[in-house]
Amino acid sequence: MKRCDWCIGNELYEKYHDEEWGGVVYDDRVLFEFLILESAQAGLNWLTILKKRENYRLAYDDFDYRIITGYGEEKFEELMNNKGIVRNKLKIRASINNAIRFMEVQNEFGSFYNYLWNFVEGKQIINRVEKLEDVPAKTELSDAISKDMKKRGFKFIGTTIIYAYLQAVGVVDDHLKGCMANE
Repeated sequence: MKRCDWCIGNELYEKYHDEEWGGVVYDDRVLFEFLILESAQAGLNWLTILKKRENYRLAYDDFDYRIITGYGEEKFEELMNNKGIVRNKLKIRASINNAIRFMEVQNEFGSFYNYLWNFVEGKQIINRVEKLEDVPAKTELSDAISKDMKKRGFKFIGTTIIYAYLQAVGVVDDHLKGCMANE
């Protein structure tokens, strides 16, 4: 089976590639999960976050944004002391803030899914590039979404993070030509 080059050689990466990456996510809870994880990844590598994913799930109440909006200082300190997640003060504060902003977007658009897909008029962007180095780190689309989210008060959602997010949740499908995911 041919896969995209970036995941080859690591079982966890390959499983993520084969079962999730680039597949359209409809569930707002899962969309929020990836928002938390992609924000946590800033400055790190995705495999580091994948290895910590189950710890994040436990630490963040299964990514239930309704619960996370109520996190206070005690929970913040608990997260800061949790060795199973990335213990970055700004990223943890951003995750709590972003749960609140996420729900505001849901209230305005009916769902976060609706908000996100509004930027592409409901049509998945499918890129079929030859080589990994041809996949962009950001695009005009990720610039626009990042800018809009920042205006709405989201934190740790720069254009590169948002592009990776769009790939993860299937708004953008960047599987390389010849990848088994294309068949």
